[in-house]
Amino acid sequence: MTHSDPPAGSPEAASPSGNRLRARAAWTAVSLQFRATPGGASLLFAVTVGVGVTPAATAWLAKLLFDELGRGAHADVRHAVVLAVATASLGALSAVLLQLGAYLDELVRRRLVVEVERTLFAKVDEFHGLRRFEDPAFHDRLRLAQQASEDAPHNITMFTQEAVRSVAAISGFTGALLAVWPPMVGLLFLVGAAALLARLSLARRQVTVWELTSARLRRHLFYRSLLTDPRAAKEIRLFGLGGFLHGRLVRALSEATEAELAVARRGALVQSAFAALNALVAGVGTVVVVAGAARGRFTVGDVTLFIAAAAGVQGAFTGIVLQAGSAAEGVRLFGHYLDLLDTPDDLPRGDTPAPTLTGRIELRDVWFRYDPSGPWVLRGVDLTIPAGCAMGLVGRNGAGKSTLIKLLCRFYDPERGAILWDGTDIRTMDVADLRRRIGVTFQDYMTYDLSAAENIGIGDLPHREDRERIRGSAALAGIDATLRGLPDGYETQLSRVHLDEEDGTPGVTLSGGQWQRVALARSLMRGAADLLILDEPSSGLDPEAEHEVHRTLALHRRERTALLVSHRLGALREADTIAVLVNGEIAELGSHDELMALGGGHYARLFALQAAGYTERGDRARSPEAAT
Repeated sequence: MTHSDPPAGSPEAASPSGNRLRARAAWTAVSLQFRATPGGASLLFAVTVGVGVTPAATAWLAKLLFDELGRGAHADVRHAVVLAVATASLGALSAVLLQLGAYLDELVRRRLVVEVERTLFAKVDEFHGLRRFEDPAFHDRLRLAQQASEDAPHNITMFTQEAVRSVAAISGFTGALLAVWPPMVGLLFLVGAAALLARLSLARRQVTVWELTSARLRRHLFYRSLLTDPRAAKEIRLFGLGGFLHGRLVRALSEATEAELAVARRGALVQSAFAALNALVAGVGTVVVVAGAARGRFTVGDVTLFIAAAAGVQGAFTGIVLQAGSAAEGVRLFGHYLDLLDTPDDLPRGDTPAPTLTGRIELRDVWFRYDPSGPWVLRGVDLTIPAGCAMGLVGRNGAGKSTLIKLLCRFYDPERGAILWDGTDIRTMDVADLRRRIGVTFQDYMTYDLSAAENIGIGDLPHREDRERIRGSAALAGIDATLRGLPDGYETQLSRVHLDEEDGTPGVTLSGGQWQRVALARSLMRGAADLLILDEPSSGLDPEAEHEVHRTLALHRRERTALLVSHRLGALREADTIAVLVNGEIAELGSHDELMALGGGHYARLFALQAAGYTERGDRARSPEAAT
């Protein structure tokens, strides 16, 4: 979003810049249908014109037919038959065009949804950092953009089609009204214009309500997903949270619904008033023309033509008013879609290739906070990780360990200072190229509802079909035998939610420790990665499995640069260097022996506390009381 263009629907949207945004939204939505399906959109336009013209032509033929029949014994039978056949043929053509138009409309609508969805999520994928995804306001904008992508383009194009059809219909019927009773044209246009202005006002109010209730509806979706999430089901049932979450779900939905119903009630009252006014105008015109016919001023054909023309113009105006309201909502809502497409990336992409790491990674006076008004998470961090070195990172919860990992992966950039890769600031490097040189097992790893092979293979997409490489990574993570023993081996779907895409069979799920090994295998797929980051890679493993994994990883990471993060300090004893983070600063740095020699240091104290815990449990297990 540019700073000069406010989001559609905001108070500033009434400014010239807001009008430009709405005009751009309308033009983009209309042009999208021709981009999505050029042939279908062009044919729909032609059919729409035909649908608009045929009713007026049918009404004129009917007038001529009734006038011919009104001549009684002087009627020309052949002429009357020709008019009857022509009237019936136009009626049949109109019915065919309506059906064809309905199909083409559905075709254009579905292709539009695909095109807009493709464009929207291609844009979302262009955000290289995490700042957008960790911002609640961005999620509200994304939800409005998604809502716009589903309906707004179709509503706008529907209005365009309705306008074409209605103009064609009104053009034909207006001539008939002018020929019979001209004042009717002015009355119908006056009522139609007032109804249009009222509907546009309601559309603005509706979009404002959607914007105000977006956060509530997103929270409703959050509670709904929680109540059906298999991962949350255990705690929800154990702690009896079902009623609590259900109540919040209903409250969020009720608040949003009441706001929308208030707009709907207002709309119903306004539209009812204009419907009554339309009926009154039609009644007045009919009385005038019927009275004129009784005096011999008009023919029976004139009366039928007038009634058909008045109904046709009113119907055309009603169609325009309804579609104009939906289109106005669509234009304002589509502004959020365009706003999202205009949102700049939260990270400069960089254009320098990331070279193979041969020297060192260096953090120089790195400061970082997630919000300009928030607290500093990292405070002047200076740290050097030599190439080929295994560095351990220790610290209490909230010390900044995960944030440091995010900066190394360049999900964020430091607010001050720099991170250098062989002396080059990583902000200048192509971000995708840099990340290809990094393998990470995150503490909050993902469990994908995919096959076992895909769960591992996606760690290195170009090699995701390389079964030998997948099995090699699984073996390193100690999960190969488990996956081979599944019902379909590596082809087994790892999910309790989705069926297998190939044969529809139900999937299986793994234990927490097994899933952790799968996540570890996924990061090990990047065999050529220069930097391997392991954030609590064994937190879900039993002691024997933990020892096995660390022994295997120690062999695997030889001559690789590794950053090891763990609360289990025993797992870091073999690291070449251990850095201790305290309140966002490097408080201690050295090998295990060097840090232990400090005696009263942070690392020595934490290690002693953990060792004491194991010693106490061992003493209790060996005590005479424990044996009885």
